[in-house]
Order: sequence, then structure tokens, then C-alpha cells
Amino acid sequence: MKSILIINAKVVNENTIQELDVFVKNGRIEKIGKDLSSVNADKIIDATNQYLLPGAIDDQVHFREPGLTHKANIFTESRAAVAGGVTSFMEMPNTNPQTTTQQLLEEKYQIAAQTSLANYSFFMGTTNHNYEELMKTNPKNVCGIKIFMGSSTGDMLVDDAPTLEKIFANSPSLIATHCEDDKLIKETQEKFVREFGEDLSVENHPLIRSAQACYNSSSLAVALAKKHDTRLHILHISTAKELELFDNSLPLEQKKITAEACIHHLWFSDADYASKGNFIKWNPAVKTANDREAIFQAVLDDKIDVIATDHAPHTIEEKSQSYLKAPSGGPLVQHSIVAMLDFYHQGKISLEKIVQKMSHNVSTLFRIQDRGFIREGYWADLVLVDLNSSWTVSKENILYKCGWSPFEGHTFKSKVTHTIVSGNLVFEKGELLEELKGERLLFNL
Repeated sequence: MKSILIINAKVVNENTIQELDVFVKNGRIEKIGKDLSSVNADKIIDATNQYLLPGAIDDQVHFREPGLTHKANIFTESRAAVAGGVTSFMEMPNTNPQTTTQQLLEEKYQIAAQTSLANYSFFMGTTNHNYEELMKTNPKNVCGIKIFMGSSTGDMLVDDAPTLEKIFANSPSLIATHCEDDKLIKETQEKFVREFGEDLSVENHPLIRSAQACYNSSSLAVALAKKHDTRLHILHISTAKELELFDNSLPLEQKKITAEACIHHLWFSDADYASKGNFIKWNPAVKTANDREAIFQAVLDDKIDVIATDHAPHTIEEKSQSYLKAPSGGPLVQHSIVAMLDFYHQGKISLEKIVQKMSHNVSTLFRIQDRGFIREGYWADLVLVDLNSSWTVSKENILYKCGWSPFEGHTFKSKVTHTIVSGNLVFEKGELLEELKGERLLFNL
């Protein structure tokens, strides 16, 4: 493992920006100081006019392995992640087979140990019938338990009330939820199909997967968490209405109920369906501009605690089908940091707040050991960005296995130039260095 000295960087960390040098040795940050040029290092990176951020930690991705690897796999999507400055990810259980036993969970960790360029953790999946397996989950080395309280594939929709009560009462880990009222969605979709038939389009998606459907499910999850004093994290908030469920009066360390916003709900609105079609079809749906602005304000006001992607690739062929046949989800992990930096250039958010929501808070919320901050003794998960190096997203520079992006044709104002994962330089000026792999995330109780 080579030592690395980064000099003259503008370090964005813990609500400050300071010009500092950072020395990395044996995987960790050994020294942070004003002038470390005399330190002997294997590699020196002169970061003059660049900003050094802690690597982003994406708490919600779908990398499709095992079983759905025609869309993506852990290797391809982790490559895209580190090229975008995401140094750690937490991956979801709706693979094939679904990750609903401890053995299947551990098999995914074994795949990642061999192939992932980023650090990794995997959620244990929930069904109406796997309570005993859930209770075996080790909170020291598994990020949490995922409950689909809205639609999912196979038998991962958990809609049995006694089962939900029991899991919320006894979960050994944080519970992360996808919240949509499946019954209301099905009823609404049937009504729309009767009314519009073949003319049903993706522009109806946010009406079918409505704000009310989201609120019904989110409010149930919050009620259960309050009843049982559960650590609950609600993923991909998509409506203004849900924001009343969350509190910003406590510091994050004391919160039991937390929330996530995703890049697509901060960037797109229902007006974009006309041009983007199924390529911005997600569950929960992209909704109105008013919802988008309310979610953004909640990020700034700390009602929403973290920013993630819900990276969920499908092939172009799959997304090109008719509305009802096209699957929901899209690839985002390569472009999440630069998308947020575009908001910085627009004056909507500070660099310090971006780092807080994409790194610091994810570490704090999930109690990740020694990551998410630029601190001496912490793992060196670091990203250098050039705020004034514009580039346009095209087929040629998209690294997702699916080969497309909802940002295709957009010119970002900033560029990730270097990514260091657990002390290893894995991305440098467009080149991926794939020999060394990421580490399994560990958690404090």
C-alpha cells in the first residue's frame, strides 16, 4: 500500500474550508497540517486550486448482483461509483435470489470482497416470513434491515401488520424503509387503466404512485418507530407532505427517526416526463416542482438528513418498453457529487452542506467506524474535485453497465479528478486503477 501526500488542497470538512496538506499511510489519514512538504511519501498530489472532500457514502444503491447482472454488477457499478467520488455504498436486497437469509447475505459480501473498488455494506432483506433470519443480523458488520413497505419484487413486500410490529419492536439493527401504500397504488392504477387504456403514459406515474400513497406508508412507519423506539431511516422522500413527519430540533446523534433525499427528487420534476419519459421513472415517483423545492429546503433545514442516489440501473431495452412494462429505477451513482456541485454553482447549497449530507451525516446516522470525515486516524476515503472543469455526459464517458444516464447531454461544471478508497488511489484523472479493492464497512453499536 503506497503512502500518499496531498498538498495545497482546500479541505472541506466539518463545516470549514481550510487550505491543508493531508498525508495518507497504511490506509488511514496519518497527518493533517499546514505544511507537510517534508514528509516522505510514495506519491505526491498537488491539489492547488482543488477541493478535497471526504468520499461520499451512498446509503442506497442497487448493484443487481447476483441474478440480474445483465443490468449491472458489483464490479461495474463500484467502478462508476469511485469515478464519481462515491467511496462507500450500502446495497439493497432485491437481487435474485433476494437477500433474505444470512447465508445469501454473506455470499454478497464475498462477491464484493473480490470485485468492489469501493467500500461496501449490504442490507438484510425482509419478508413476511423470515423473522428468525432477521434477528440473526449482526449490527457490527451489517448496515441495517431493509423493509419494502411499498411494492417490491417476489415476496419482499412486507404488509402483514403483526410481522411489522414484531420487527419494529425487536430489530437488532437500524430499519430502512421504502414507503408507499401498495394497496392504494394498485387501486389507483386499475382506475387509470380503465380510463386511459393504451394511452396510459409515464406522465401518469406520479398520480398513480401518489403523494398520499407515500404519506400513508411513511406515517405508518414513523408511528411504529415511535411506539417501539426503533431506529428508523425512511429512504427517498418524494413529497412535501411527508416532511411533517420529521424533526430538526435534535442533533443527528440523538435522532431515532431520519430521512433521505435522492438526487433525482432534487433535480427533476413531473415537467421532465415529457422529454425524459421512462428514463426518469422511479419508485417513488418524481413529483411536482413544489415537492422538489420542499425536499431541497428540508435538506437545508436538516429535516432530511442525507443525500443518496437509489442507483438502480435497467437496460435501455427494458426502459424503452411501454409505461406499464418499463421497470422503475435509473443509474445515478457516477454523477451524484457533480450534480450536487451544480447546485452549489447555482447558489442553492454550500460545499460544507453537501459534504455534511453525503459523507458526515451518513457516517453518523449509520454509526460507521472511522469513515465519513477527514480526521487523523480515520480511513482515507477522499475525493479531489475541480470546481471549474466542465464536461458533458455522453455514451463515451458513462461507466454504468447499462450504458445510459438521465443526465446524458448535460454539461456539469465540476469534475472529480482523484478518488482514494481506504488509502488506495483508485481513480486519477479519468483512469481507473482496479487492482486494489474496497473494505467491508463496520459499525459502532
